[in-house]
Amino acid sequence: MLGNAGLTDGVVNELDRALTDHELVKVAARVGERDDRNAVLAALVSRTGAELVQHVGHVGVLYRRRKELPKILIPD
Repeated sequence: MLGNAGLTDGVVNELDRALTDHELVKVAARVGERDDRNAVLAALVSRTGAELVQHVGHVGVLYRRRKELPKILIPD
């Protein structure tokens, strides 16, 4: 969950770890207005190498396929 502190290196590192472990992660971005939320989610996608597969309101779902033994396969 992103809050008042915004997008910090700690948040990016934790998200990177979570994507490595789970491949699919839900992120709540409770920051500012719609444009601010979109910018934060875009920055997370850029900094983690993930894909934004769903975005509804404050919540975004990010996916990054594991290099070895992926469990979730999203069709092209």
